[in-house]
Amino acid sequence: MHRKIAVAAAALLAACAHVAPTATSAPPLTPPLSPAGTGERETNSTRPPTPPLTPGAGDSPAGTLERETNSTRPPTPAAEITFALVGDVMLGSTFPEGSVLPPDEGRGLLAAAAPLLSAADVAVGNLEGPMLEGGTSTKCARAKPGHCYAFRMPTAYAATLRAAGFRAMSVANNHAGDFGAAGRASTRAALDAAGVAHSGEPGDVARLEVRGRKVALVAFATSEATNDLRDLAAARRVVEGLAAGADLVVVSFHGGAEGAAHQHVPEGPEEFYGEPRGDLRAFAHAMIDAGAALVFGHGPHVARGMEIYRGRLVAYSLGNFATWGSFNLQGPNALAPLLTVRLGPGGAFLGGRIHAFRQEKPGGPRPDPSGEVIRRLRDLSREDFGAAAVQVAGDGTVSAPPPPAAAQRPAGSSMAARGSP
Repeated sequence: MHRKIAVAAAALLAACAHVAPTATSAPPLTPPLSPAGTGERETNSTRPPTPPLTPGAGDSPAGTLERETNSTRPPTPAAEITFALVGDVMLGSTFPEGSVLPPDEGRGLLAAAAPLLSAADVAVGNLEGPMLEGGTSTKCARAKPGHCYAFRMPTAYAATLRAAGFRAMSVANNHAGDFGAAGRASTRAALDAAGVAHSGEPGDVARLEVRGRKVALVAFATSEATNDLRDLAAARRVVEGLAAGADLVVVSFHGGAEGAAHQHVPEGPEEFYGEPRGDLRAFAHAMIDAGAALVFGHGPHVARGMEIYRGRLVAYSLGNFATWGSFNLQGPNALAPLLTVRLGPGGAFLGGRIHAFRQEKPGGPRPDPSGEVIRRLRDLSREDFGAAAVQVAGDGTVSAPPPPAAAQRPAGSSMAARGSP
């Protein structure tokens, strides 16, 4: 009897010895840097997910706000940095006296776009006017009514921008100086207090820490007290200096003629009412030659095409985005693209997406299910830049064009099939 029990116990111990050990979970990945760029790290439960920049389940044809869930969408690789770029932002003016402001300090104007802005590592727009309480503007003193506009946003609206997800703003444009040096100083102070970086005047650079890398944003325009995009030699020196100390340099510019008649990017310099508005192709290429990883523009109040130059993206105008009040929002002026962009470690363009929005009076972007701006940007890019134009899919996905040699080969050829150079 005792012998049988001993044999059974030995067999049981042998069986247990062959049972596989319990699997242990892998250590969690280090969470990404916080949007504030301070080095503090957020947990997955507090950081909003980055929206997909390529088609996925649930994506709408118009490239609007529908997104994949965290369970189906892979996380953004740590080596990538995502940008959300928009054009002109003017959330309401207290000038001239008696002007009407939007409710809730303009928060509702950006509510529809806030999830996309907040999900990007860096969201940037062009602040079309100063933030100031009081002050005096002489800009339009001698102009005929309806021929000159001056803006003055409340300083409290800087917090509205940060709450919507903006981390940096360009303040280099033809309205930044509507209230002179006092307006520019007040704008900088308001943005600083809200935690929004800025660039506009010479020496003013938005510097951010993003996923452990240094990002520098510098803005150019054709207006007084800004980095002048028409002076290519000086602009090159600025960008070369920044590229020596930053991992990525992003260039924003406010230039080009304005309105529906100026949706194309011409060869050579542009003028508007006799004012030189820059040779934008030459400027954008010079900035990339000097070390910029990404160049985007605004100023014409309409969207313009996009190209790839030396593996870097140039978006020539993102038009109006959130402009309350006296802005013309008819036809192409109503289109308000939000462009998301993915850049690799060295600044190479990895892909992006156009999210279709539209403005209606009195202003503020709303998702546009028709996706009109996606088709418009696809056509303008092809017409203006040919083989260098970005490729735009129906859902707004943006990709680089094929290499020129590959583009010239017949589809299905043996060389193309082998992927020969």
